[in-house]
Amino acid sequence: MIKKVEFNNELKNLSEQELKVRAKEDSLRLKKLEFAHAISPIENPMSIRSLRKDIARIKTELQKRALA
Repeated sequence: MIKKVEFNNELKNLSEQELKVRAKEDSLRLKKLEFAHAISPIENPMSIRSLRKDIARIKTELQKRALA
């Protein structure tokens, strides 16, 4: 729970451009993780879920800023 709060606070300190770059990087990392998991099971498959949620949080912050 604390990780999520810290992550959200960190997102609020980033600029819009930095958020877009981070979303792209995380999306690429997610694709690589999913591909690696398809070939051979990764040690912690829950990391895929947490990365997906982090990307969603970044996109939510971008959307909030666009509507503001």
